[in-house]
Order: sequence, then C-alpha cells, then structure tokens
Amino acid sequence: MDSRESKEADSIRRRRECESCNRRFTTYERIDEIPYMVVKKDGRRERFDRQKILSGLLRACEKRPISSSQLETIVDATETFLVDAPERERTTSEIGELIMEHLKALDTVAYIRFASVYRDFKDVSEFKEELEGLLRNHSPGKGKK
Repeated sequence: MDSRESKEADSIRRRRECESCNRRFTTYERIDEIPYMVVKKDGRRERFDRQKILSGLLRACEKRPISSSQLETIVDATETFLVDAPERERTTSEIGELIMEHLKALDTVAYIRFASVYRDFKDVSEFKEELEGLLRNHSPGKGKK
C-alpha cells in the first residue's frame, strides 16, 4: 500500500495488506550487505577500507609529482579487484602486489617507498635487491625516475 524510508534512512517501512483477510500490517526491510574482506598475513580478516589504502599511497607518494586523481584511480582499481573476487575477499599480498604494479608504472620512487613498507624490508640489502631488480627491468625512456 505504502513504502517510505525510515527516519534514520537505514530501512524501508512498508505498509501492507493481506489479500486473503484484508488485514493491514507494517514490515521493515533492511539491506544486509556482506562486507568485502581482506585476509591479513597472520590469517585475520578485516573489512576493506578505501581510506587505509589511500593513506598508504599518500605516504608513499609524498612530494612526488602524482595527482590525487591518479591515486584515486589506483584505489578504484584495488576496490574493483576486490569486488570481482568470487568469495568477497582477497589477501593482503594480492592487493599489495596490484598496488605496487600500478605505482611501478607511475613513479619508481613511490613504488620503492611503498614496497619498503609493504614487503617489510629488514635491512639495506633487501632494499638494494629491489632497486637492482628495478634497474635491470628499466630501459631508457620507460617510466619516470
């Protein structure tokens, strides 16, 4: 008979009438959304948080010539990657690798900054190995320095 949002806008109030007995009643419908989850290295599960990804990117790209729209594009691609998962969850390693691929194509310094935190470099030799890998794969005119 009648439908409207509740005062809190978190449910829909519907006024109904039974077709067999003509009795009226009210139902409340609420969308029950299953959150997208991120599986941490230690096995814990955490809700996906766009802001957490964006803040990590902002730290890695600080004082670099990267626009906020480029960072937003990376976050959007990450969220799309998660949404496309059949079981509504992805591991932090899958997400981190995706972000690093985007950063590597965008800015190698931001890539190294992000990788150093993400891969948790223990010493300078691990940092050096990552840089040497970048230099081996980097040809003149490809990407930004």
